[in-house]
Amino acid sequence: MRSINRTGLVSGTGLIIAGLTATLVALVFPIWSYADRSGTGLDTLNAQSVSTQFGPLSALDREFITKVRLAGLWELPAGQQAEERGTTQAVRTAGAHLIEGHTFLDTRVRNVAARLGLELPNQPNSQQRAWLDTLGAAHGVTYDREFANILRRAHGKVFSVVAQVRANTRNSLVRDLADDANTTVLDHIKVLEATGYVDFDALAQDAATASPPPLTNSPAPPGPTRSPGTAVPVTPSGTYPLPSAASRPLSSAP
Repeated sequence: MRSINRTGLVSGTGLIIAGLTATLVALVFPIWSYADRSGTGLDTLNAQSVSTQFGPLSALDREFITKVRLAGLWELPAGQQAEERGTTQAVRTAGAHLIEGHTFLDTRVRNVAARLGLELPNQPNSQQRAWLDTLGAAHGVTYDREFANILRRAHGKVFSVVAQVRANTRNSLVRDLADDANTTVLDHIKVLEATGYVDFDALAQDAATASPPPLTNSPAPPGPTRSPGTAVPVTPSGTYPLPSAASRPLSSAP
């Protein structure tokens, strides 16, 4: 009887030890599996980043630089159009802010891209061309409303990208560009809202139902390259004066 009890005690103790060992392995394994194995976020970040004299340049950094360039390629002509077609002073003022802000940013982004050896697009993408077509077909108050809402929606989306890049980039040139982009985009958001045509309910619904935007790849990812293509400056047509390359975007204050 004593032999049976002793055997049962030993078995029970073994089961407890085995259970504790299994628990310890379960706790340690996730730490190893996610910190050390390939395919993690940190591993992906390192794999998609390239070294530059200004700090590591990530895939998101390169996407951001491309987005800043693309924004100027369609928003500057949209601003010119608003100055011509806007039926209210507020719409025309918003157009002037777009012209000056994106002329300034385009100078900045071309300088940054050249120093990092990155190619930039010289044409708007298909979605941006569609937006310009929509604006080109509108007139009167319909134009004012389309202009304010299309541009406000686009600026809202890029605003979140600017914040993410500014918070996380390790590249000093990209960080400075994000500061300028943040100032410019916020100014544009304010003047577009000041037109009185922005539909905030539609913006909220769009944000709630939108899927994650696709990556906007550089024409020559991942870069840098020793001989990037030449990015043609965005230039206002007609009688619109170019601001100094060192000037800042117009203030949105009345």
